[in-house]
Amino acid sequence: MSERAGFIGLGIMGSGMARNLLRAGFALTVWNRTASRAGDLVSEGAKLANDPLDLAAQCDVIVLCVSDTPDVEAVLFGENGVIHGVQAGSLVVDCSTISPSKTQAIAQSLAGKGVHMIDAPISGGSEGAAQGTLSIMVGGEAEQVERAMPFLKAMGKNIIHVGGNGAGQMVKLVNQILVVNGMLALGEAFLFAQAGGLDLEKTLKAVEGGAAGSWALSNRGPQIIVRDWSPGFMIDLQEKDLA
Repeated sequence: MSERAGFIGLGIMGSGMARNLLRAGFALTVWNRTASRAGDLVSEGAKLANDPLDLAAQCDVIVLCVSDTPDVEAVLFGENGVIHGVQAGSLVVDCSTISPSKTQAIAQSLAGKGVHMIDAPISGGSEGAAQGTLSIMVGGEAEQVERAMPFLKAMGKNIIHVGGNGAGQMVKLVNQILVVNGMLALGEAFLFAQAGGLDLEKTLKAVEGGAAGSWALSNRGPQIIVRDWSPGFMIDLQEKDLA
């Protein structure tokens, strides 16, 4: 029998990820601080929990995708948190981007209750979350990573086990350093092209197939050209990742 899945955090990334778990056929229970964001998923077949405690009591594998370290701690250990309803032997999969050292401490606290944890932060933007093509960098025990793999494969394509607890978060910080510098260069490059009177669409086509090509260039370049500032990620969260 397939393990029961729970998903906490239905924001820009989490909503698409949870939907892909549903599409993969998992029995899914969801919870979000703003309950209205769960409406579409519930109409598609997900069950809505009253709180993280309620969700944990019903699920074997609990996926989190929330904003920051304090949010993870609150969802897990706060009033009506996961820890108060979870069963020994369950697995917490944290797809949030948080502190590596705090991740290790959280994993140890959960282990004291007989609960497993892997850190599995994600990259690939809202597009990757919706399409199930995220890159997922995973830290934790190999046995638990293997246990989580059917769930991770429903949400991502490039899934790499990089080490023990906290290693996934460290690799995500490497990712964020590269992303931020790439986006700064992308902005400067298009300003330069605009100041030089170039056709921006032709310029993009000319450079994206060469050494300058990147995911950010191909996905965010067209948005920059038409001044589409729809958020694929929130700038304050990007800032906290590098603080």
